[in-house]
Amino acid sequence: MHSIKLVAVAGLASLFASQAFAEDAMGTMTMMKGGQVTAIMPDGHMGTMMPDAKMSAEMMKMAKPIKHCMMMITDAKGKTYMIDTSTKKAQAECEKMAM
Repeated sequence: MHSIKLVAVAGLASLFASQAFAEDAMGTMTMMKGGQVTAIMPDGHMGTMMPDAKMSAEMMKMAKPIKHCMMMITDAKGKTYMIDTSTKKAQAECEKMAM
């Protein structure tokens, strides 16, 4: 009887863990925080930071606003590419993915 309870608890724990891993594998969309900087390397490595006010002001001098939804994809070898989302069809797909 004790072993049945143990198996049931282990089964429930693995069910919850598998859902957490599935959500992580599918990826989640999150919004950047105000003032956050995100860097993406050609090999797909990414990093974020919250710069101080002086550094943020310097970066804003180099910045341009994004005019439409943007997508990137990484190939099997790890190289990252930017997808052309200038057509209405590509914009709709991009916006659908981002929501």
